[in-house]
Amino acid sequence: MTSQSTRSRRPVSAVLLAAALTLTACGGGSGGDVEAGGAVEGVDLSGVSISVGSKEFTEQLVLGQIAVQALRAAGANVEDKTNITGTSVVRAALVSGEIDVYYEYTGTGWITILGNTEPVPGADPQFEAVKEADAANNITWLARAEANNTFALAANGEAAEELGVASISDYARVVKEDPTAATLCSSAEFINRDDGLPGVERTYGFDLPADRVIQLEPALVYTQVGQRDPCNFAVVFATDGQVLNNELVVLEDDKMFFPPYNIAPTMRTEVYTPNAVAYDKLFGTIATELTDERLTALNAEVDVDGRRPADVAADFLTELGILAD
Repeated sequence: MTSQSTRSRRPVSAVLLAAALTLTACGGGSGGDVEAGGAVEGVDLSGVSISVGSKEFTEQLVLGQIAVQALRAAGANVEDKTNITGTSVVRAALVSGEIDVYYEYTGTGWITILGNTEPVPGADPQFEAVKEADAANNITWLARAEANNTFALAANGEAAEELGVASISDYARVVKEDPTAATLCSSAEFINRDDGLPGVERTYGFDLPADRVIQLEPALVYTQVGQRDPCNFAVVFATDGQVLNNELVVLEDDKMFFPPYNIAPTMRTEVYTPNAVAYDKLFGTIATELTDERLTALNAEVDVDGRRPADVAADFLTELGILAD
C-alpha cells in the first residue's frame, strides 16, 4: 500500500502483461553475482532458478532489490524482473508464472487482490487471513514484517511537541479544543473516501471544520507540513521517506482505524514448497529488520539522498550479514 499504488481491481490481458514485463523489468539493476555473508546458516539455494518482481515505486524497488540480492547470496540463479507498473500487473505476473516472488502488502492482498470489502483488525489476524485465503490461489505469503505502509496522520515535529500530540486520539482533542491548530493538509482522495477522513472522524469522535482541511497535491503535503505552512498536520503514507526528510511525527492509530498494510513476500507455492525451510529462514531474517523506522530510512536514501535502490538494498543486506562486507 502506497501513494503510488492503486486499490482498484483491473483486468489485465496477456498482451498487456507481456508488454509491461518487457518494458519495465530489471529497472533496479543489482548487477551480477553477490557474495554471501553467512548470516543465515543452512540456507543453500544453489541450483534454484527464480524470478523476482516488484512494483514501480521507491519502496517496492528497494524491497525488490533486497529479494534479488538475498536470493543470489543464497546461491540462487535470480532473474531480476523488478519495476513492474501496477498492483494488478505484478500480481498477474505472479499468478501466471512470469515471476515467482514479489513483496506485497497485506491490506492490498486482502482488499484489492482478493476483493474483500472490510479489513481484518490487527496486523497478525490480517496477515493470517490473507495467507489462508491466498493459499487457494497457490500463492504462499512468507514472513510478515513490522513495516506497515498504511495511511496515517502525521504532525509537524514542533507542533506535536507544542500541542502534546502523539496519537490520533490526541489529535481529536486538539480539533475539539482549538480547531485552528488542527489544520490538516491532504490530497483530495483521502478527504472524501469512506476509509479516509470521514471514517477517521467517526471512529475518533471529532468533526474537523471544512475550512481547516487544506487540499494539496500529494507531493506538496509533506513539505508544507514540514514548514507548518499552512498546516500542523498531514495525511501521509507511514513509511514514505518524506516523513523522515521533513521531520514529521506519525501519530499512533490507537483505535486501529486504518487497515494494516504490512509487507511480506508472496511466492508461487510450487516454487516455495521444495525449498520452504530455506525461504522461511532467509525472508524471516530480513523481516525482523524491516520496521517502520528502518524502511522509512531506506526509502529516504533513495528519494532524499538520490541513491540507487540496488545500492541501498546491498548496504542493508551487508549490515544484516546476508551479504559479505
